[in-house]
Amino acid sequence: MQFGIFLLMQSPAARPAAEVYARGTEMAQAAEELGFHHVWLAEHHFSTYGYLSRPLLYAMHLAHQTHRLRIGTAVIVLPLHHPLIVAEEIATVDLLSGGRLDVGLGRGYQRYEFERLGQDLGQSRERWEEAVDILLLALRGEPFTYEGKYFQIPETSVFPQPLQRPHPPIWVTAQSPESVEATVKRGFHLLSGGFGVPLARLRQFRQLFDTLLATYRPAQPPTVGTQRPVYVADSAAEARAVAEQARWNMRVTLSLRHNYERVERGRAIPVPFRGEPSTEELLEHYLVVGTPDTCIRQLRRLQEAMGMDHFSCSFWFGDLSQQQVLRSMRRFAQEVMPAFL
Repeated sequence: MQFGIFLLMQSPAARPAAEVYARGTEMAQAAEELGFHHVWLAEHHFSTYGYLSRPLLYAMHLAHQTHRLRIGTAVIVLPLHHPLIVAEEIATVDLLSGGRLDVGLGRGYQRYEFERLGQDLGQSRERWEEAVDILLLALRGEPFTYEGKYFQIPETSVFPQPLQRPHPPIWVTAQSPESVEATVKRGFHLLSGGFGVPLARLRQFRQLFDTLLATYRPAQPPTVGTQRPVYVADSAAEARAVAEQARWNMRVTLSLRHNYERVERGRAIPVPFRGEPSTEELLEHYLVVGTPDTCIRQLRRLQEAMGMDHFSCSFWFGDLSQQQVLRSMRRFAQEVMPAFL
């Protein structure tokens, strides 16, 4: 299994942006030194839920701060951008990173972000489909035209072209049956999981994924990846305390997804929700948090549920300190990863 890290770049305490970005860079460098395979970068706008509005810009920076690590976007919220600009940026980053870019695409889920950029969330799936069509045409390296509902493009050629041919690996973060189907239909790689997605839901996604594979029969079997909050703790007591840090992410994620968010002067407020899991339920069904043996057991359960080839550790969540995060990363690399290599 390939292991990597995921950077949301959040700050419940609204720390300065320079500090947040410095932490992310230090984590990426540590990930490379510890033998992780990749780093994924999220895109979010206009709140402390995520300081990273342009993941491809940060991917370029991390490419120059590392040598081996693969760097991916998880995700570019494609309906918020013109696909030709995205294609140019993808090609530029892939070229200048030496072909180390992975491209994660998503249609977005936050009405809060879409409204502030003058977009309609209800159109996001149609806009995503057209934008993906254009991206694939643009990255072929040949002149093309496009006539769609949202985009009309006269003959156009895109420069530069990416180093990886025909294009960098494309992933989709799928959190719904419709998105899983769209991913398999196009033969893209699948990412799922994250805050607020229980183990049972991931198992359902895998069952649907296998059914769709038999239906669409893509030319190459897609890779399946999962992302989860991860922390290697010394004790059960420390694990319980850390699990409560993940509650901030879960509350804010779900409030933004279901349109009951609270953002005050840019600061994302964690809104409790009905049926919220207990600490014990968080540890059992939503997180990979505990002693090394516990983390290994939880990962094996995830592997059984998702049949995953690719696992991304969200080591930095809530207001965990950088010291806590780096210590957890080291212990994971030394005491958990070897069980799966």
